[in-house]
Amino acid sequence: MLPILLFVAVSFLAFANGANDNFKGVATLYGSRRLSYRHALAWATITTLAGSLTALFLGSYLLATFSGKGIVPQGLVGDTSFVLPVAIAAASTVLLATRFGFPISTTHALIGGLVGSGLVLAGSDVSFAALGQKALIPLIASPLIAAFLTWIFYRGMRRLRQRLGITEKEILCVQSSLVREPQTATAEEGVDIPQNALSTPAQPGEATTMTVAEATRSCSLEGCVVGVEAQTLLDAAHVLSAGALGFARGLNDTPKIMALLVVGSFLSLEVATIWIAVAMAIGGLLAARRVAQTISHDITTMNEGQGFSANFISAILVLFASKFGMPVSTTHVSVGALFGLGAATGEARKDAIFSILLAWFVTLPVAAGIAAGVALVLR
Repeated sequence: MLPILLFVAVSFLAFANGANDNFKGVATLYGSRRLSYRHALAWATITTLAGSLTALFLGSYLLATFSGKGIVPQGLVGDTSFVLPVAIAAASTVLLATRFGFPISTTHALIGGLVGSGLVLAGSDVSFAALGQKALIPLIASPLIAAFLTWIFYRGMRRLRQRLGITEKEILCVQSSLVREPQTATAEEGVDIPQNALSTPAQPGEATTMTVAEATRSCSLEGCVVGVEAQTLLDAAHVLSAGALGFARGLNDTPKIMALLVVGSFLSLEVATIWIAVAMAIGGLLAARRVAQTISHDITTMNEGQGFSANFISAILVLFASKFGMPVSTTHVSVGALFGLGAATGEARKDAIFSILLAWFVTLPVAAGIAAGVALVLR
């Protein structure tokens, strides 16, 4: 009975991970309006799925880390009664955060689950030194490093663009929408709204309909880089960097979830990998919109050059961590990069950032508490 419950719990965890994490690689494509939500989500699904399947060959170290090896006594590693509370706690925590649109770390939730379950079943034999070395230090350091490197990289790329003589051309887009009640049409200061965007008098007996113009600004690049239009080159680099981040996320996160099935001796490594990859893809396709809104629009405004900078740094850091088996959170890295981007442009939205940081802070204790409660019931 416990192996079946473990399979269900880990499947929900993979689904929740996809819902909360899959869109993070392409958030800048959606936030900068390079791609629509559906197209960005499709690109995220394809690249994350590719990274997840690649984890079968490159994820052995992370597989060992999240089995609990070195953190709890060897006798508990592979014990379903230890692993099941971890899976339930992580899945519950990530699903709850996804419901409210908070981009949290599945890695953090798993570590909280390991701590909570381990304390109940192993007591003082839990190795907090190994836990800190293997997991907590990379988790704390990674968003700070991502924010700092993104701040430096973006400012450096902006100076390089200016030296190459590539200029920004501002574009004004006026989009109209119909409303069914009288309103006063207003425009941003300095923006002329076309005359056809104003309402016409309603006929007797008809509801008043008004067309309200919403003005937004974006920019494109004018100039060439080695014979290629700068904007074309930037578009391609932006999409590829988003794909690289999605690939890196799948590569880094899949072994962490896969470990729970493999150490429970329920599925083979190959079958577990494919199943987790599919469940993550389904979660992203069905339930990513709330988190997509938060990370694409609520943290900071961005254009394509800024989005490329954040993606490039995030992808490099996550791929580096995956190569050397460091269990960094792709959430902390990618969102930390957006924090750095907001600091560099001066357009960071402090309220949204504070809410996200608070969600990060409570993730581990919430997951630990849930895991401890489940472990007590099963013991």
